[in-house]
Amino acid sequence: MDPSSPIQLVKGFKDILPGESELWQYIERTAISLFEDFGFREIRIPIMEKTELFARGIGEVTDIVEKEMYTFSDRGGDMLTLRPEATASICRSYIQHKMAAQDPVRKFYTIGPMFRRERPQKGRYRQFYQIDAEVLGIAGPHADSELILLAHTLFQRLAVTDTVCRLNSLGCPVCRPKFKAALSALLDSAASSLCPDCLRRKDKNPLRVLDCKAAGCRAAMEDAPMIIDFLCDECRCHFEAVTDTLSQLNVPFEIDKHLVRGLDYYTRTAFEIQTHALGAQSAVAGGGRYDGLVEVLGGPPTPAIGFAVGFDRLAEIVGATTVIPARPVDLFIAALGDTARRLAFEWSMTLKLAGITTEMIVDDKSLKAQMKQANRLGANQVLIMGEAELADGTVVLRDMATKAQRDIPVEAVLTTVTDLFSGIRNKTCV
Repeated sequence: MDPSSPIQLVKGFKDILPGESELWQYIERTAISLFEDFGFREIRIPIMEKTELFARGIGEVTDIVEKEMYTFSDRGGDMLTLRPEATASICRSYIQHKMAAQDPVRKFYTIGPMFRRERPQKGRYRQFYQIDAEVLGIAGPHADSELILLAHTLFQRLAVTDTVCRLNSLGCPVCRPKFKAALSALLDSAASSLCPDCLRRKDKNPLRVLDCKAAGCRAAMEDAPMIIDFLCDECRCHFEAVTDTLSQLNVPFEIDKHLVRGLDYYTRTAFEIQTHALGAQSAVAGGGRYDGLVEVLGGPPTPAIGFAVGFDRLAEIVGATTVIPARPVDLFIAALGDTARRLAFEWSMTLKLAGITTEMIVDDKSLKAQMKQANRLGANQVLIMGEAELADGTVVLRDMATKAQRDIPVEAVLTTVTDLFSGIRNKTCV
């Protein structure tokens, strides 16, 4: 490689540039406001964990663990992994910090990057972002309904209305063995149609076959038994309570008996929120109940449920109909001459510290060039000052919308500008 050539992004990663970052901030603010209204608190987890956490929590016979994780040995010989999802890390933190001893019921949210070495495609990256919400310590079905309502409301507030919530139950350790036995019998009879991965999975974790996208496997699973038909009484009552409560809350949903989640830790309620906004129907959020995960990771028995939203896809959908403008420049100072520039720089810093967005050109540029820059920045007001104006003890304040100009005494500039933008903001708030 030519050492002088520009270095490019790693394949599957992306920059979020100004213009796009404002949209991301808008989505984040909307999500955080909603989550905190529902009593969720932010947790920030590291992007790197011991590989064992994901192998034990997600399941070794999953595409994520088998094929997609960024795993490496550090200099001390420890196997480490960039987090492919957030739930296992949140459970690890819940256990490590003995949160259950203080209060077993916790509601967390986190927003940040995850890493999987998948084939990059539109809306899917190897470093991708998720909005994640988790409820730990509540076993009842109302927690499921609240979380689904939360996800549904997030999309509504972002004006993403072309969505449908698909819902299923994955049963529990009591009723799932009977379903697995029926499914395994079908898989044995259809073994010749299965892909190599599913041939290996069918004995260790047959539910993974239901999640396979290979054409032969999908065809073989068309007549597969439905787990919802094998539910025990407790799981059936739980699922019926979830659907009844969602109907009561006017949350639209469809029961999808084919829906399974791609991770081992799910039990009972599983759901996806899907949309046609990106063309073909695709999931933009998904989650479910994982009552056994905390215990599997070495913690106390803890019921839990959560969901994750694909931030990259969500931003693409929201950005198609919503434009978030950059914060406009309140004041541009056009200064001519060294003395004027020194004073202008001092004023600019003072006004910025007061919360008034102020810009200027510190180089020796003509007034015409500076006014062009003020227009490019969309400045609300321009303060024009040169040696002659300073000698007279006044500067010119120009309203860029009305083109009206007025003279301001030098000693009153900071007070006048501060009062002006305070008044404008107060009118905007009203």
